[in-house]
Amino acid sequence: MKITQYLLYKLGRKSPSERVIDKIRSGGGKVGSNVQILNSSIDLRIPYLISIGNNVTITGATLLTHDATTKMELGYTKFGSINIGNNVFVGIGSIILPCTSIGDKVIIGSGCVVGKDIPSNSVVIGNPCRIICTYDDYIEKYRKEIDAGKVKVFDMSPYQIVESNANEQVPEGKMFFAL
Repeated sequence: MKITQYLLYKLGRKSPSERVIDKIRSGGGKVGSNVQILNSSIDLRIPYLISIGNNVTITGATLLTHDATTKMELGYTKFGSINIGNNVFVGIGSIILPCTSIGDKVIIGSGCVVGKDIPSNSVVIGNPCRIICTYDDYIEKYRKEIDAGKVKVFDMSPYQIVESNANEQVPEGKMFFAL
Protein backbone atom coordinates (compact mmCIF):
# COMPACT_ATOMS: atom_id res chain seq x y z
CA MET A 1 0.00 0.00 0.00
CA LYS A 2 1.39 3.41 -0.92
CA ILE A 3 2.24 5.81 1.93
CA THR A 4 -0.52 8.32 1.09
CA GLN A 5 -3.15 5.58 0.82
CA TYR A 6 -1.92 4.07 4.09
CA LEU A 7 -2.16 7.41 5.92
CA LEU A 8 -5.64 8.07 4.53
CA TYR A 9 -6.66 4.54 5.58
CA LYS A 10 -5.32 5.10 9.11
CA LEU A 11 -7.17 8.42 9.32
CA GLY A 12 -10.38 6.75 8.15
CA ARG A 13 -10.42 8.72 4.90
CA LYS A 14 -10.61 7.56 1.31
CA SER A 15 -8.23 8.44 -1.49
CA PRO A 16 -9.55 10.43 -4.48
CA SER A 17 -9.44 7.20 -6.51
CA GLU A 18 -11.58 5.37 -3.94
CA ARG A 19 -14.10 8.24 -3.85
CA VAL A 20 -14.55 8.15 -7.65
CA ILE A 21 -14.92 4.36 -7.58
CA ASP A 22 -17.54 4.67 -4.83
CA LYS A 23 -19.50 7.20 -6.93
CA ILE A 24 -19.47 4.92 -9.97
CA ARG A 25 -20.62 1.93 -7.89
CA SER A 26 -23.29 3.87 -5.98
CA GLY A 27 -24.70 5.06 -9.31
CA GLY A 28 -25.05 1.52 -10.64
CA GLY A 29 -21.72 1.26 -12.47
CA LYS A 30 -19.39 -1.70 -12.09
CA VAL A 31 -15.78 -1.47 -10.90
CA GLY A 32 -13.61 -4.52 -10.22
CA SER A 33 -10.79 -4.94 -7.74
CA ASN A 34 -7.33 -3.35 -7.83
CA VAL A 35 -8.53 -0.34 -9.83
CA GLN A 36 -6.83 3.06 -9.71
CA ILE A 37 -8.41 6.15 -11.20
CA LEU A 38 -5.84 8.92 -10.89
CA ASN A 39 -6.38 12.59 -11.82
CA SER A 40 -9.04 11.64 -14.35
CA SER A 41 -12.31 13.16 -15.47
CA ILE A 42 -15.12 10.62 -15.34
CA ASP A 43 -18.65 11.44 -16.53
CA LEU A 44 -20.42 10.71 -13.22
CA ARG A 45 -23.86 12.03 -14.23
CA ILE A 46 -24.80 8.58 -15.53
CA PRO A 47 -22.34 6.19 -13.86
CA TYR A 48 -24.42 3.07 -14.56
CA LEU A 49 -23.07 3.22 -18.14
CA ILE A 50 -19.51 2.57 -16.88
CA SER A 51 -18.05 -0.90 -16.38
CA ILE A 52 -14.41 -1.36 -15.35
CA GLY A 53 -12.77 -4.76 -14.81
CA ASN A 54 -10.01 -5.87 -12.45
CA ASN A 55 -6.41 -4.59 -12.39
CA VAL A 56 -7.09 -1.35 -14.24
CA THR A 57 -5.19 1.94 -14.05
CA ILE A 58 -6.73 5.08 -15.55
CA THR A 59 -4.40 8.04 -15.22
CA GLY A 60 -5.16 11.59 -16.33
CA ALA A 61 -7.80 10.41 -18.81
CA THR A 62 -11.36 11.44 -19.66
CA LEU A 63 -14.25 8.98 -19.87
CA LEU A 64 -17.36 10.35 -21.58
CA THR A 65 -20.69 8.53 -21.58
CA HIS A 66 -22.43 11.30 -23.52
CA ASP A 67 -21.98 13.15 -26.80
CA ALA A 68 -23.93 16.40 -27.16
CA THR A 69 -23.03 17.03 -30.82
CA THR A 70 -26.60 16.19 -31.89
CA LYS A 71 -28.34 18.31 -29.24
CA MET A 72 -28.64 21.55 -31.20
CA GLU A 73 -29.93 20.03 -34.46
CA LEU A 74 -31.91 17.06 -33.19
CA GLY A 75 -32.83 18.18 -29.69
CA TYR A 76 -31.32 15.02 -28.24
CA THR A 77 -28.00 14.08 -26.69
CA LYS A 78 -26.45 10.71 -27.48
CA PHE A 79 -25.51 8.44 -24.56
CA GLY A 80 -23.55 5.18 -24.57
CA SER A 81 -21.72 2.79 -22.32
CA ILE A 82 -18.01 2.42 -21.74
CA ASN A 83 -16.78 -1.09 -20.98
CA ILE A 84 -13.19 -1.60 -19.88
CA GLY A 85 -11.87 -5.15 -19.43
CA ASN A 86 -9.30 -6.61 -17.07
CA ASN A 87 -5.60 -5.71 -16.95
CA VAL A 88 -5.94 -2.39 -18.77
CA PHE A 89 -3.81 0.75 -18.58
CA VAL A 90 -5.22 4.06 -19.90
CA GLY A 91 -2.52 6.71 -20.34
CA ILE A 92 -2.61 10.40 -19.52
CA GLY A 93 -4.55 12.65 -21.87
CA SER A 94 -6.54 9.81 -23.38
CA ILE A 95 -10.24 10.26 -24.09
CA ILE A 96 -12.62 7.30 -24.06
CA LEU A 97 -15.79 8.15 -25.99
CA PRO A 98 -19.28 6.67 -25.46
CA CYS A 99 -20.27 3.36 -27.06
CA THR A 100 -16.80 1.85 -26.74
CA SER A 101 -15.46 -1.38 -25.32
CA ILE A 102 -11.85 -2.05 -24.41
CA GLY A 103 -10.88 -5.72 -24.14
CA ASP A 104 -8.64 -7.48 -21.63
CA LYS A 105 -4.86 -6.91 -21.53
CA VAL A 106 -4.87 -3.55 -23.32
CA ILE A 107 -2.57 -0.54 -23.09
CA ILE A 108 -4.04 2.77 -24.29
CA GLY A 109 -1.11 5.11 -24.97
CA SER A 110 -1.06 8.71 -23.78
CA GLY A 111 -3.20 11.10 -25.80
CA CYS A 112 -5.30 8.47 -27.57
CA VAL A 113 -8.87 9.20 -28.56
CA VAL A 114 -10.75 5.91 -28.34
CA GLY A 115 -13.93 6.06 -30.41
CA LYS A 116 -14.10 2.43 -31.47
CA ASP A 117 -13.82 -0.94 -29.77
CA ILE A 118 -10.30 -2.10 -28.90
CA PRO A 119 -9.78 -5.87 -29.00
CA SER A 120 -8.11 -7.80 -26.19
CA ASN A 121 -4.34 -8.20 -26.16
CA SER A 122 -3.65 -4.84 -27.87
CA VAL A 123 -1.42 -1.80 -27.46
CA VAL A 124 -2.83 1.34 -29.13
CA ILE A 125 -1.34 4.78 -29.74
CA GLY A 126 -2.18 7.90 -31.69
CA ASN A 127 -5.19 9.95 -32.63
CA PRO A 128 -7.19 8.29 -33.92
CA CYS A 129 -5.78 5.36 -32.05
CA ARG A 130 -4.36 2.39 -33.90
CA ILE A 131 -3.01 -0.97 -32.78
CA ILE A 132 0.80 -1.13 -32.87
CA CYS A 133 1.37 -4.58 -31.37
CA THR A 134 -0.07 -7.15 -29.02
CA TYR A 135 0.02 -6.64 -25.27
CA ASP A 136 1.96 -9.90 -24.91
CA ASP A 137 4.63 -8.79 -27.45
CA TYR A 138 4.98 -5.39 -25.75
CA ILE A 139 5.52 -6.91 -22.29
CA GLU A 140 7.88 -9.59 -23.64
CA LYS A 141 10.00 -6.96 -25.42
CA TYR A 142 10.66 -5.08 -22.18
CA ARG A 143 11.05 -8.26 -20.13
CA LYS A 144 13.87 -9.31 -22.50
CA GLU A 145 15.52 -5.86 -22.30
CA ILE A 146 15.43 -5.97 -18.50
CA ASP A 147 16.79 -9.55 -18.41
CA ALA A 148 19.57 -8.64 -20.87
CA GLY A 149 20.57 -5.60 -18.81
CA LYS A 150 19.79 -3.21 -21.70
CA VAL A 151 17.75 -0.92 -19.45
CA LYS A 152 18.41 0.36 -15.95
CA VAL A 153 16.21 -1.07 -13.20
CA PHE A 154 15.77 0.62 -9.81
CA ASP A 155 14.02 -0.83 -6.77
CA MET A 156 12.57 2.57 -5.92
CA SER A 157 10.29 5.12 -7.55
CA PRO A 158 11.73 7.85 -9.81
CA TYR A 159 10.90 10.37 -7.06
CA GLN A 160 12.96 8.43 -4.52
CA ILE A 161 15.88 8.24 -6.97
CA VAL A 162 15.93 12.05 -7.24
CA GLU A 163 15.43 12.53 -3.51
CA SER A 164 18.25 10.17 -2.59
CA ASN A 165 20.67 11.81 -5.07
CA ALA A 166 21.59 8.32 -6.18
CA ASN A 167 25.12 7.99 -7.50
CA GLU A 168 23.81 5.91 -10.36
CA GLN A 169 21.86 8.36 -12.49
CA VAL A 170 20.10 7.39 -15.69
CA PRO A 171 21.73 8.96 -18.76
CA GLU A 172 19.53 11.68 -20.25
CA GLY A 173 17.02 10.38 -22.78
CA LYS A 174 17.50 6.72 -21.78
CA MET A 175 14.66 4.50 -20.63
CA PHE A 176 14.70 2.94 -17.18
CA PHE A 177 12.32 0.95 -15.02
CA ALA A 178 11.54 1.78 -11.41
CA LEU A 179 9.04 0.70 -8.79
